[in-house]
Amino acid sequence: MKKPTRRERIHCALNSPSVLTFPKQPFQTGVITRKDTPPKKKTHPPAPPEPQWNIIQKAAAKALDAVEAALVSSELQHPLPKTADPRVQIAGNFAPVAEQSVKHELTVTGKIPECMNGVYVRNGANPLHEPVAGHHLFDGDGMIHAVTIDGGNSASYACRFTETQRLTQERQLGHPVFPKAIGELHGHSGIGRLLLFYARGLFGLVDHSQGTGVANAGLVYFNQRLLAMSEDDLPYQVRIKSSGDLQTIGRYDFDQQLKNTMIAHPKIDPVSGELFALSYDVVQKPYLKYFKFSTDGKKSPDVDIPLDVPTMMHDFAITENYVIIPDQQVVFKLQEMIKGGSPVIYDKNKKSRFGILLKNAKNAEDITWVDCPETFCFHLWNAWEEPETDEIVVIGSCMTPPDSIFNECDENLKSVLSEIRLNLKTGESKRRPIIQSSEQINLEAGMVNRNRLGRKTKYAYLAIAEPWPKVSGFAKVDLSTGEVEKFIYGDRRYGGEPFFVPRDLSSDSDSEDDGYILAFVHDEVTWKSELQIINAMTLQSEASVKLPSRVPYGFHGTFISSKDLENQV
Repeated sequence: MKKPTRRERIHCALNSPSVLTFPKQPFQTGVITRKDTPPKKKTHPPAPPEPQWNIIQKAAAKALDAVEAALVSSELQHPLPKTADPRVQIAGNFAPVAEQSVKHELTVTGKIPECMNGVYVRNGANPLHEPVAGHHLFDGDGMIHAVTIDGGNSASYACRFTETQRLTQERQLGHPVFPKAIGELHGHSGIGRLLLFYARGLFGLVDHSQGTGVANAGLVYFNQRLLAMSEDDLPYQVRIKSSGDLQTIGRYDFDQQLKNTMIAHPKIDPVSGELFALSYDVVQKPYLKYFKFSTDGKKSPDVDIPLDVPTMMHDFAITENYVIIPDQQVVFKLQEMIKGGSPVIYDKNKKSRFGILLKNAKNAEDITWVDCPETFCFHLWNAWEEPETDEIVVIGSCMTPPDSIFNECDENLKSVLSEIRLNLKTGESKRRPIIQSSEQINLEAGMVNRNRLGRKTKYAYLAIAEPWPKVSGFAKVDLSTGEVEKFIYGDRRYGGEPFFVPRDLSSDSDSEDDGYILAFVHDEVTWKSELQIINAMTLQSEASVKLPSRVPYGFHGTFISSKDLENQV
C-alpha cells in the first residue's frame, strides 16, 4: 500500500477546502498612502525593492536562508498538529484576503437605523505570506475591515493591513522571517527558529527593536485615536480617513510613556473615561504590570503584580472601584521547548485565582487573591460589586480543556458562560453555569452594553461558537435567569463577535438592551459576506449591507461615532 503523504494524512477539522490560496497584495512602502480609487484594470503588484545589504550581509542572508530551508524540510517530515497546520487554521473563510480600497454606494437591504452614523471596524488575522511551516490562526498579520455609515442607507467598505514593523520588513524581504509565537515556537525546531531570528538581527537583516507584534486582535478608540492591539507589542495607531479608508500612523507609545507591551483588551470606564490595561512578560519578573491612562492620555506609574510564573493573560475585568486580574492555569514555560513541547501549557498543579486590586492602587500590597479552582476564562465579559454580600461578581466563559486553543487534544472544547462570585471578606469563591445544562451551548466572543461596563448588567451578547470554531449565530443571555434568545444566521452562514451599539451612544438608556447588534456574516454557499444590523431588543434584522469582497472570520471590533471621529488625531 502506498504510504500516505503528509498532506493526505492530516484531516481538516474545519470541514473546509484545505488547499490554500494566497491573494496577491498591492505593494507599498511605509504607511498607507494609496489613492482611494482602485486601478481600472488588474495589475500585478510591483516587486519589493531589494534590501540594501553589504557583501557580508548578503552572504549571511544566503547562509541563514539555507539553514532555514533545512529546518523546514526536517519539520515537514512529521505531521503538524491541527493547532499548527495552516491547511486547518486558515482554510475556508479563515483564509486571507487582499486589501481593498474604499468601495462606496454599497447595496443595503432594509433600513439602517438613524442613530447608526459612524464606522464599524473589526480586527482579524490575515497573513501576508503563505506559511512555510507551522501556523496558528492567531499568528496572522493584522487586517482591519471598516464599514462607514454616513446616515440613511449610505455605506462604504475598505480593508487594510495594519502596517506593523513586522509586516513592512517581511514585505520587503518577500517571505516570513519573524517567528510565529504559537504555530512555530515549539520543540527543538522552535528553538532553532529563535536562534535564526536573532542571528538575522545580529547581521542587520531584520530589526526587532521596534517590536515584533501583529496587531491583529483588539481595537479601542481612546484619546481621539483608534488603536490596534495584540499583547506581544505596543498598540498601533490607525487613522480613519474622511473617505472611509484606513491609514496606519505607526506604533503608539502614548508620547513615550508606554515602555512595555499592552494586552489586547484594555477597558474604558464608561463613567470616568479612563483606560485600564495590563502588560505581561514571559521571560523575566515582574511577569505582570497594571497601569491606567487618564482621559487625556496621561499614564499612571506601573504597579508590579507578584506572580510566581508567567501566566497567559488575554483579558481582565473592571468594576466601579477595582480591577479583576485572572491568574489561571495556562502558563508560559519556555523550558518545555527543550523537551520538545509547546511553551504554552496547562499546569494542572497551579491554582487558578483572581486578584482584586483598587483601580487607584500605587502598589500591589493590598491586592486580595481569591482561589477559584479549575477555572480558565479566555475572556471576561463584565464584573461588578455587590457590597451587601462583600462579593465581586465576574461573568466569563469558562473553557475546557483550558489550553485546547493552543495545543491539540482529543477532548471537545466547551465554553460555558459562568457567574463567579469572589468574597472579599471570607476569601472564598463560588462558580455556577448561567445557562441550564440541558440548554448548554458554547459561547465565546461578545460583550455587554459598554455604557454599563463594570456595573451590574442584565444582558450579555455572545457568539454561538458551534460548530467550533465557527459562529452560527449569537445569543442574548439574561444573566440573572439564564434565559437565552438566539439569532441564527442561517444554513452554512457564519459570523463572529456580535458588537452591541447603544441607540444613544452618549448616555445610558433606561433599557439596557436599547440598541443594535453589528456582525459580519459570511455565506459559505455563495461565498458572499455582509454586515448585518439586528435590533437587540427584538432580535429582528433591521438591515444588511452587502460587501464587495469576502470578509474572513476574525476577532474583535468597535464602533466609532461620526461625532467622535470629528476630533480624531
